[in-house]
Amino acid sequence: MSKKIYARERIHAIGGYTPGEQLTGRRIVKLNTNENPYPPSPAVGQALHGLDWENLRRYPDPTGKSLRDKAAEVFGIPASRILCGNGSDDLLTIALRTFVGEGEAYAYPEPSYSLYPVLADLQGASKRPFQLTDDFELPDDLLSQAADAKLLMLARPNAPTGNATPRKQLRELCRQFPGVVWIDEAYADFADDNCLDFVDEFPNVVVSRTFSKSYALAGLRLGLAFAQENLIEEMLKLKDSYNTDRIAQTLGTAALGDQQWLRETCAKVRATRAWTANELTSLGWQVLPSQANFLLAKPAHRPADELFAKLRERGLLVRYFALPRIDQFLRITIGTDAEMRELLDALAELDR
Repeated sequence: MSKKIYARERIHAIGGYTPGEQLTGRRIVKLNTNENPYPPSPAVGQALHGLDWENLRRYPDPTGKSLRDKAAEVFGIPASRILCGNGSDDLLTIALRTFVGEGEAYAYPEPSYSLYPVLADLQGASKRPFQLTDDFELPDDLLSQAADAKLLMLARPNAPTGNATPRKQLRELCRQFPGVVWIDEAYADFADDNCLDFVDEFPNVVVSRTFSKSYALAGLRLGLAFAQENLIEEMLKLKDSYNTDRIAQTLGTAALGDQQWLRETCAKVRATRAWTANELTSLGWQVLPSQANFLLAKPAHRPADELFAKLRERGLLVRYFALPRIDQFLRITIGTDAEMRELLDALAELDR
């Protein structure tokens, strides 16, 4: 006897987003979800210790004023042009709900963040995916492919490939695109540059950041979006009333206040990234250039899915995507030097 379906037809039909695997109960080296291998700033711990738990009976500030004020100070952008989110995924959801009506077009690259098409399905948007070039760059005819799109979503650096579209090329795209360009900068702190200044230059550009990667606060769920006031005002209508809680606002403010810790931690990750890329190359792997805290790499001798399974048996978690164009690669989060050495030793043994 078949079960009655109570969900809306569109929701029942979609597969949903699949997060990276979270194993518990045994020792693992977790290199599959692009988390920071180092703990958050000590300032975060101090703020957590000093938090008045009795105040948790009160609702938080609905707009995260203290957090936005600190972000304004750090990034040099007025607080009125900053929106807080329950992680950047919350902000991406707000973007679709704000700018793309049911049946309207929404453009995004492939391969890229696998949440993008899921958001389109949830919103009932008409998807306009476009293929990146052989080098995983934006195609020359992007504007014609996405001519009717209300929203163009771009990750910079891109996930899972790790490359960053040149600023000059992206600036011209923002200038010509008729709708909203959302630049998802989840990994920007690991890159050579970023596009945050575009929000001053263009009225149709939103840049989002997350605290999950560079600030080592994936367990907190906090993100920021930057745009001109008219875009922020529209998105404020769509967010949940209290989409960031009191703890997140307090700890996020503390994290932003320790930019020295951020710079030092990101520098360590970048150094380990370069070293790991060289080591993998010496094993005969094809390693794509990366501006993020991960590498997309093709094994030298064995299929990627086979290596993924063998590594998992040893408690070494990396990410495998059974998707066109990247199904021969593994995405490897940059861990500590010791974690990367353990992974490399295992690969030297397994990939023969």
